[in-house]
Order: sequence, then C-alpha cells, then structure tokens
Amino acid sequence: MSASKMPDIIKISHSLDLGPLPDELIPIARRQGEDPDMTCNYLEELRNLIYERGDFKPFRTDNEFLIKFLRARFFKVENAYKLLVRYHEFRESNQDLYLNVDPLSLTHLGENDIVSVTPYYDQNGRRMMFHKVGNWKPSKIPINDLMKATLILLEMGSLEPSAQVLGGIGIFDLEGLTINHGLLITPSVASKIICLMVTCMPIRTDTIHIVNQGWAFDMVFKMFKPFLNEKMRSRIFFHGTNMASLHNHIDKKHLPSKYGGYMDDYPYTTWMDNLKQNYTVVRELQQLGYAINADQFCSEIIGSEK
Repeated sequence: MSASKMPDIIKISHSLDLGPLPDELIPIARRQGEDPDMTCNYLEELRNLIYERGDFKPFRTDNEFLIKFLRARFFKVENAYKLLVRYHEFRESNQDLYLNVDPLSLTHLGENDIVSVTPYYDQNGRRMMFHKVGNWKPSKIPINDLMKATLILLEMGSLEPSAQVLGGIGIFDLEGLTINHGLLITPSVASKIICLMVTCMPIRTDTIHIVNQGWAFDMVFKMFKPFLNEKMRSRIFFHGTNMASLHNHIDKKHLPSKYGGYMDDYPYTTWMDNLKQNYTVVRELQQLGYAINADQFCSEIIGSEK
C-alpha cells in the first residue's frame, strides 16, 4: 500500500522543524527536567563548568548549542557536561569524519540505499534512521563514508528541538550481511559506531532495532558487546524477519513497505537536496568544520559568503 492510500495521513517533510519546541512536547520536556524559569541558570552553570574545568577548548558556548546537551541528559548539568566532553573528544579524535568533508559528496550512500532518515515521525514523534548494511559494497565505499553520513544526519537531527526531547530510533537492516562486511567491523570501528549512536552525540538514540540478521551477525555483534553496558543492551531489540515483532515497537503505519508498513522509501539524497536550501542548517554545518561550496547552495548563502 502506498503512502497515498494509507488510512491515516502522515505528514511528509524533508525539512527540519527548527521552530520552538511544539506545545504538545512541553509536558514531556518538563517531566525530563526542563523548567523554562530555570533554563538560563542551567545554561550558565554548564557554561561555567566548561571554563572552570578546562577539559577541552569549546568551539561554541551559545545557548542554542548547549541546550542540546542539557536536553540529552535531562537537565542534569554534570551529566550534560560529561557528554559535552565526550563529544569534543570524539571530534578531536575523528577529524577525518567532518573536517573539510563536503556533505554533498556522500550522495552515493543514498544512491545505493545504505543510509537514510525518514521524512516523517513514528507514532511517538521520533525520526528513524535506517542503515541497510547489506547494500554496502566495501570494495566501492569506504566504511568511513558510512560514518561520515551518519554523523552528518545526527548533527542535522540534533538541531530539531523535538528530537532533542524525544530522541530518535536506529534501525539496522542486516539482510545481505556477509563475513566480508564483518571483517571490516573492527573494535575501533565498533567503538566509533557506539559513540555516534549512543554515548557522544547530543541526541539520544531511544531504541535500536536489528532486523533480517543472519549467521554473520554473531561475529559482528561480538565486536560491540564490550562497549555495551546493561542499559544500552536493554535498548536493543532483535527481530530477525519477524516484522510483527518490530510492529510491537513501531506502528506499521510509520514504516516502509519492506518492513510490513505502508510508507514509501525515501533516500538520503532527498535530505541533502533540501539541505542546499536551508540557510540555518548550512551555517551550522559550516561551524562544525564541514566544507561548504557556496556555488551549490541557495542564493542567501552565496550572498553571505561575498
């Protein structure tokens, strides 16, 4: 069933919602510790910790940037600070994943249907990021490209106030995973993936769902186990080919048809095409060290570079 024939209308938009936190999410944010009357105090406390402790050299300390870390750790300032430290350490240790990387140079990941993000939300208001690992041809696409694309999408996603409060969902489709893929998932690579998906980014991965896993998966998962604590493991669900099991977590009205749902597949490239017209997102990526060729972007951005 195509999206147009679905019984309920689900909004499709390839634009990030960068407006204020939607009214319906304010009660959830409050339960997570967000108090509008205290937000300025929390931000100032976090900012003071950065300068007092000197564990890293911040490249940004503005409110819009810091609030992502507070929301990711339920406004527990000490925990938000630790996340901020890990975020900067990850960036410092993995500059090749972003520094001078052109976001538009990774369109082959969309063309090969390897990485994508849904332009709609699940029934709980969360976006879903798909990794179809079996579509990845290691001989043609370096594994670092997968991580570069994932990092860009997470950085973009962390700009949405709704995602800052609700987090997101990771779905790993392992159909076609082979031993050749597994040999490239070294402990170093596994550690980086855990950092991206769980421990170092200012956006929570609420749950991770593994589908269509085969015999090769056991070898790969052994690389991840040392980096997963009990809390992390409790958020990972294994479904195999049983899509009804996946539907217990994500309503099938909010899933692509391949996973027993009603939605169409939407490629990574559509997000990147929309990126070219979003001044705010491009500016954010520029500040993060990405290479932005002004000739590829909207006239407002081109004008700002002159």
